[in-house]
Amino acid sequence: MKLTRTFSPRPWMALTLAGVLGLSAPAWAQLRVGMPSGFTGSVAAGVKENHEGAKLYFDTINARGGVNGQKIELITVDDKFDPKVTVDVARELITKQKVLALFLNRGTPHSQALLPLLAELKVPLVGPSTGAMVLHEPVNPWVFNVRATYQREAAKAIEHLASTGITRIAVLETDDSFGADSAAGALKGFAKANLKPVMHEKFPRDKPDFTELSKRVNESNAQAVMVIGSAGNTANAVKAVRAAGSRAQAVTLSNNASDGFIKLLGEHARGVIVTQVFPNERSVAYPLIKEAQEFAKAKGLDGVSPAMMEGYAAAKVLTEGLRRAGANPTPVSLRDALENLRSYDLGGLTVAYSPTNHTGLDFADLSIVDASGKFRR
Repeated sequence: MKLTRTFSPRPWMALTLAGVLGLSAPAWAQLRVGMPSGFTGSVAAGVKENHEGAKLYFDTINARGGVNGQKIELITVDDKFDPKVTVDVARELITKQKVLALFLNRGTPHSQALLPLLAELKVPLVGPSTGAMVLHEPVNPWVFNVRATYQREAAKAIEHLASTGITRIAVLETDDSFGADSAAGALKGFAKANLKPVMHEKFPRDKPDFTELSKRVNESNAQAVMVIGSAGNTANAVKAVRAAGSRAQAVTLSNNASDGFIKLLGEHARGVIVTQVFPNERSVAYPLIKEAQEFAKAKGLDGVSPAMMEGYAAAKVLTEGLRRAGANPTPVSLRDALENLRSYDLGGLTVAYSPTNHTGLDFADLSIVDASGKFRR
């Protein structure tokens, strides 16, 4: 499996000297972090933006001397969005590459598959790019979330639709643990609004055909349709619904909050509602957003996307954990440092962990794609 080092480590003369003298070199001699995620496949667009946001922060910190005198090296591996591959490459990252932590992987089934490995090898997972409730409750001692849950997002979206007078809502969910978890949140929103979905159907995660489902959405006279799925599948579902003649308001979750998703939608992007788990990426009232924008400008980037902000925020939390873990961190000392991160200001948003709470943030909002192809709040 090909490994891509995002950051080149500087030479470690101490290790060379240790080898010459026959001394034992420390197992974790540099700040290596592993990101096993779907750099190809249906989630690639969002994953690449997550990575770009994390890289934006790490690059800036490294240029300023790193953390406790060491630079952060992010090693990315394509897991092809396959949970089995996720576990295989993650094991290699831990046992062969000696990463201090796994970081920012995409996918609910993929994160669930990693849990036994984290416990076995005692390595933390920081900022998984999923809002799966299973990563929040019960608290897993090795998982540190940075974003809100999908259930909170989905419930908020349904409640918003109901508040605008939309009562006929269809739900299409991917047939996996991500779909089931997110749909549970949507159903909470329906219950709070005293509504029931006019249609609730599952579709396969791999190569679904939305022809029949889209016809049924149209026949149900749905005023809105929530699609719970990967960026590629969701975009295809929206296109199929439109082709079937339905003008239902399309709604999806923050796993699709990327510029890449908007490009996949093409001419059907305008008006799609996407839930968000970070403030508006243009809202400089938040120091976090202002900082990210300034760093992006310094690197010659046009700006930041929601998916980039998720990666950026996760990188910032991980960096603070590494700083507090001291000059010679281990996976266990990093875990302990993060769990004692009681009140860390990301920049207008506060992250707090404890032995009984590894949620991090609970921010949730709604956005809509405007005519220019940008997310608007």
